[in-house]
Amino acid sequence: MSTTLFRFGRVKSILAGLCVLSATLNLTGCKVERDQQAAPADEQIKVAFVTNGSASFWTIAEAGCRAAEKDFGVQCTVVTPKDPPDQRRKLEELLITDLDGIAVTPIDPDNQTDILNQVADATNLITHDSDAPNSNRLMYIGMSNYDAGRMAGELVKEALPDGGQVLIFVGRLGQLNADQRRQGLIDELLDRDHDPKRAYDPNNGEIKGDKFTIVSTRTDGFDMGKAKSLAQDALVAYPEVNCMVGLFAYNPPMILDSIKEANKIGEIIVVGFDEDTRTLEAVESGECIGTIVQNPYMYGYKSVEVLAKLAKGDASVIPENKYIEFPARVIKSDNVKEFSTELQSFLDAAATAKPNAEADSDAETDATSEESK
Repeated sequence: MSTTLFRFGRVKSILAGLCVLSATLNLTGCKVERDQQAAPADEQIKVAFVTNGSASFWTIAEAGCRAAEKDFGVQCTVVTPKDPPDQRRKLEELLITDLDGIAVTPIDPDNQTDILNQVADATNLITHDSDAPNSNRLMYIGMSNYDAGRMAGELVKEALPDGGQVLIFVGRLGQLNADQRRQGLIDELLDRDHDPKRAYDPNNGEIKGDKFTIVSTRTDGFDMGKAKSLAQDALVAYPEVNCMVGLFAYNPPMILDSIKEANKIGEIIVVGFDEDTRTLEAVESGECIGTIVQNPYMYGYKSVEVLAKLAKGDASVIPENKYIEFPARVIKSDNVKEFSTELQSFLDAAATAKPNAEADSDAETDATSEESK
C-alpha cells in the first residue's frame, strides 16, 4: 500500500498526525506532498461521489449522499459520467478542485489504474459498487458481485428446474461488477464450484452446461434505447429462449417491455438486478420472478461518511480488510412489498437534506441521474 494515501484536502492534519495514521495502518513511512496546515475550523469539507453512468440506482445512491451531507456537515458533488473516457475526464477535472475525498465506481478498472492512482495521490480515494483492487484506493464499499450473480442463478434454477436457454443483458463488460455478476450467474447455472477468482468465460459463443445453455450476453453501453432493441432482437434470434436476465437496473424493465410487446409474458422467465420501480412492480405482479438488490442508498451514505471522517484524520473508518460490505438480497413476491416500503422510507428521509444538492452545478458535474443502472 502506498505511504501517501492520506491526503486531507482542505481539512489538513499536521505532519505528526499523518505519521500516527500511517503507523496505525502499518505503513512503512510518512510522506507529505501538500500543505499540511490545518484549515479553519468552520471550513466545510467537500467530497465527490462519481457514478458509472446515469441510473435510477444512482438516484437512490444520491439520496444517501444527501442524507450524509446533512448528518456529517459536508458538501457532496455527484458526478455522472457517460462512458470510460468521460469518467476519466471528470476525474481529471476533480483533481484541480481541492476536494477532501472522492468515491468512485470505476468503469474500466484495468485501464484506469493510472488516473485512479493520481487521484489517490492527491486526496482520499475510495471505490463503491464496483472495485479497482489493483489501484491505490483506500477501501471498497459494496457487495460480492460474484455471489450476487450466483444468487441470480439460483433464481433461474428455481424457476426452470429442468434447465433451458438463458440470455444475459448488461450495460458493459470490462467493468468489474458486471464481469463478476455474469461469471457468478454462469458458474451457478453450470453447477461449478464457488470460485470468485475463476477466469471469465468469453463472450463469443454459447456456454453449455448439462441443463442450461447461455446462448448470448448482450451489452448496450448504458444506452436505454439500445438495451430495449437488443432484447427485442434477441426474442427473434433465439425463439427457444426460456429465460432473460438483466444484470444492471435498467435491463429488467427493457426486457419486460420487449416481452410484453411480443406477447410472451409468462412464457419467458425474467430475473433482474437492483430496485428499479418497474422491476419491483413486475416482481409483485409475477411478471419477474425476482431481483437481486444491493443497497445503493447506503453506498452513497457510507461513502460520504467515510470521506468526511478521513478528512478529519480518522483512519479508523477503514476496516483491516479494506472492505465495507452491504450483502445482496433476493427480492421475490413474498418480500417485495416490505422491501419497497423500506426503500421509500430511505428516499423520504433523504428528501429533507436536498438543499445541499444545489452545490452540484452542471458546470462541475453533469447533474444527477434519473434513469437506471
